[in-house]
Amino acid sequence: MRAMLRALGLATALGVVAIVLLALSVALVEPRAPTTLPPQNSVLDMHAHTAGLGEGCAGCFVSDDLVASYKFAFYLRAFGTDAREMAAHGDTITALRLRDLIRESRYVERAVLLALDGVIGADGALDRAVTQVYVPNDYIAGLARQHPEFAFGASINPYREDALARLDRAVADGAVLVKWIPAIMHIDPADPALDAFYARLVALDLPLLVHVGDENAFHHADNRLGDPRRLARPLAAGVRVIAAHVATTGENGGEGNFERLLPMVARHPNLFTEESSLTQVNKLGFLPRALERPALVAKLMHGSDWPLQFFPLVWAWWQLGRAPLAELRYAAMLDNPLDRDIAIKAALGVPPAVFTRAAAVLARPGRRAALPGAMGE
Repeated sequence: MRAMLRALGLATALGVVAIVLLALSVALVEPRAPTTLPPQNSVLDMHAHTAGLGEGCAGCFVSDDLVASYKFAFYLRAFGTDAREMAAHGDTITALRLRDLIRESRYVERAVLLALDGVIGADGALDRAVTQVYVPNDYIAGLARQHPEFAFGASINPYREDALARLDRAVADGAVLVKWIPAIMHIDPADPALDAFYARLVALDLPLLVHVGDENAFHHADNRLGDPRRLARPLAAGVRVIAAHVATTGENGGEGNFERLLPMVARHPNLFTEESSLTQVNKLGFLPRALERPALVAKLMHGSDWPLQFFPLVWAWWQLGRAPLAELRYAAMLDNPLDRDIAIKAALGVPPAVFTRAAAVLARPGRRAALPGAMGE
């Protein structure tokens, strides 16, 4: 027993010494900006969120189950607020904080702010009883009209009775994409019943951003619907599809979702992907793996997944051993979470073209005002 205690004491002492030496080495390293950082004010962040509890956002709600979950307070903390402050100052407080971060950012000029539709019942209308979060298009479109820092990311469940009319309305309101989270919206992208919706997306030249891989941010989800291979149908129809998060996490058919996505990227010229959330601690290593595949990098775009950019979920030092120490120190010193996320990714080797690609992929005739460089035009 004494020998065991001595061994444990020695191991603890060595661990403390290692931590001290690491801290000293970090402190002595001169911070160095990654060489692959994008030009200033050149980035369209294509994946950002806001929240609404019905205080100033007509129709917004969060389900009772999710409010009762530990995740709810976690998300409000990520937004830098709480339910009491939102009740006092209104739902827009979360969006305005993102607006201010964009104004202060070195690299980000605009962000696509995403609406979130709900579950649709057999009658073709919103089923509030099983919808976990609802952020309507009108609210996000209004924010984008008021604040040039935002582009409008619509969300339309294709099982709505008036789904095609809602698509037309979204385009008229300036939408640059449509966002789905199939696992919580109860959407099967492989359903033949959605062919008319896909045809209208093609006619409108409107991209479809789809969460693929497991969805763990909500109270419950059907992760079978996050299988990347279910995207084959809209791709075959000619839809420009963006597979969110490079399909990280989870598996289907006995194979990792990331591995299931890889051959599809090379096979379909209209399939793109994005690296939002890949600096989070639960996804360590996925971004370096993605960067090893040139065909994937050529289709990769930048998104922050704001507001999920705070410690301990995202921390520059989680990437020790994967990126140069001096570049990680540079990233860690940045106060703006949008800039810090970009700097961490640049330190990991993300090339400048990835940070600026979204503006071109989301471009549509007449929608130049949604893209970086258009502010003040």
